[in-house]
Amino acid sequence: MDQRNGRRTTGARAGGRPGAVALLLAAGMLLTACGGGSSDGATADKRSGARPAQGTAGPQPAPDAVAPEQGRPSEEGGDKAKPGLAAPDYLSTFALDVDTASYGYARRTLGDGRLPDAADVRPEEFVNSFKQGYERPKGNGFSVTVDGARIGGGSGASDWSLLRVGLATRAAPPSSERPPASLTFVVDISGSMAGPGRLGLVKESLNILTDELRDDDSVSLVTFSDEAETRLPMTRLQGNRNKIRDAVAEMEAAQSTNVEAGIRRGYEESVKGHRKGVNNRVVLLSDALANTGDTDADGILEKIDSARREYGITLFGVGVGSDYGDAFMERLTNRGDGHTTYVGDEEQARKVFVDQLPAHIELRARDAKAQVAFDRGNVKQFRLIGYENRKAADEDFRDDSVDGGEVGPGHTVTALYAVRLREGASGEVAEATVRWLDPKTRKAYEESGSARTATIDGGLWGGASQRLQVAAVAAYFADALRGGDLPGTPPLSELASRATKLADETEDSSVRKLATAIGQAEALRNGTESEDGGDEGEGEIG
Repeated sequence: MDQRNGRRTTGARAGGRPGAVALLLAAGMLLTACGGGSSDGATADKRSGARPAQGTAGPQPAPDAVAPEQGRPSEEGGDKAKPGLAAPDYLSTFALDVDTASYGYARRTLGDGRLPDAADVRPEEFVNSFKQGYERPKGNGFSVTVDGARIGGGSGASDWSLLRVGLATRAAPPSSERPPASLTFVVDISGSMAGPGRLGLVKESLNILTDELRDDDSVSLVTFSDEAETRLPMTRLQGNRNKIRDAVAEMEAAQSTNVEAGIRRGYEESVKGHRKGVNNRVVLLSDALANTGDTDADGILEKIDSARREYGITLFGVGVGSDYGDAFMERLTNRGDGHTTYVGDEEQARKVFVDQLPAHIELRARDAKAQVAFDRGNVKQFRLIGYENRKAADEDFRDDSVDGGEVGPGHTVTALYAVRLREGASGEVAEATVRWLDPKTRKAYEESGSARTATIDGGLWGGASQRLQVAAVAAYFADALRGGDLPGTPPLSELASRATKLADETEDSSVRKLATAIGQAEALRNGTESEDGGDEGEGEIG
């Protein structure tokens, strides 16, 4: 049952939410916000060609845009659309993303005494690195939480609010209850991997994983430099752990970085060792500094596309090194139906390959997308924070042939919006819907939640929940590193103080590390020194 006023809805509901869609369309309240709506007011379902009747359980089309008129909000600009441009709309659609590598690499860079490149900073990955405390669903779908708070303060932010859309999957079962895994490790042994915290850390990580995997799991090992080599064909763990450790120990840094060769060989080995009913995944461990062969992520993934689609093999990227091709790794895993994380030391490796292992090798949802519909009567402007390279056309929300994001057990996804309310706004602010495919049956499901003005009336830094404040600090920190201009952005010194206070209140070591990272960034900008930052981002799993 849907619960309004900012509360979550749980359970997996097949198809769309016809009652809500019919009401919104009849009232003419929605425009289309990050892409154009279709021209037909009752668009056919794009997979079947059928046009479900309102009130049925079948998937419903996304709301269409209404005719252009004056005085409507834009996602970035003022109240009126600019002359000559298409009218702005009220929908925001994006593919889900559980990556956290951008935050981990930023912390590594700051710890090394450098500010990260703005291009490597993705706010959603900063935010998704922290626990949010959403209630988990009872089934295999998503819970949806929508809440927020008034930003307030100076800098013209008095009429702005922060809206949080939180999506969560059910926690992972105990390791003994998960399906078996068939994992192909593709390890970069190029010359750039010879530095500290690279190949040595990869070896430690694989040895940790060898101890953690069950007897009925299988692994294969591929290495690459200028060429790729199979070091170990698909091998069951039972009775072969020492054999696997020996293969890992023999890896030594060599020449150039041909990521294409490594991934192609890795997928070949994964297909050879493919097992039905298990989690088949390629795990790429690399600094992602490709310089030989095809160095275009899309081109590389096209070469293994048939194997990826036919066998359902997903790609998990683990980044290492102080010089790391973050954007390249993210593009690879996005196209490879997977996600990325970053490992900076043995403690973080243990978290990834032991504590968080089921979330990294299992799937709860395929091609998951979110769509947020803003109420045009109450919302003057809105802005999605981050997700720039995950945005989708609004009309593709219910087109299940369009790629979305893959989400594992225990993952959460948070999307933050800066929202400017109209004067005297009252009632519903936004409704968020998540749509995903069951990994086994490929059946589509949706779940929704909404927030009203009363839900976001409290002050962000006063009455808001601690976890919402943590998300806000992470988002503002990322925006500051990119040189952005979010409404109400505090100076770095204030962000560091707020993070320190929140770390004390939550007793969360990851929030304390966030405070340290912000302090390091402030010191670097001011030309002063700051203390060491410790290990990398935690990630919100489990």
